[in-house]
Amino acid sequence: MTDFFQFEADFVDSLRCIPMQVRFKLDTCGVKLKLPHWHHLSQNERQELVDMPCASEAEIAAYRIRLRQLVQSHMGEVPADLPVEPHPAWMDPTTVPDSVQTQAESVGQTLSQPQWANLTPLQRFALIKLSRSQHENKNFLPALQEFHLI
Repeated sequence: MTDFFQFEADFVDSLRCIPMQVRFKLDTCGVKLKLPHWHHLSQNERQELVDMPCASEAEIAAYRIRLRQLVQSHMGEVPADLPVEPHPAWMDPTTVPDSVQTQAESVGQTLSQPQWANLTPLQRFALIKLSRSQHENKNFLPALQEFHLI
């Protein structure tokens, strides 16, 4: 899973921000990685976290261990834990989350359940993250366009 979204193009070459695919892995393994933690990692370590698999139980455990080791070695602290959702909304192709629908409506769009179901879990994850009220939503419309939803 080393494909980046087009709406991330302004930072993926340098990996100065945490890309969605890494954020997806963070939510999967239950680690709260802050941007200062990310900035202390080397370019190679950031790329390692992009490339490292995090799907099976063993991969998730290995990712969590490696991530915590990297942060501790650079910053002398272990990143906080995140609760891992047993049934995250991005894995449910049957229901468009309210936050996503509300954000879509704010840009004059509506998402149908079949459109939602045709997205990959990573695409659904991105739309959920980009639709949260505390998130800067500037990439929501570009994501809808990139995912051929408008």
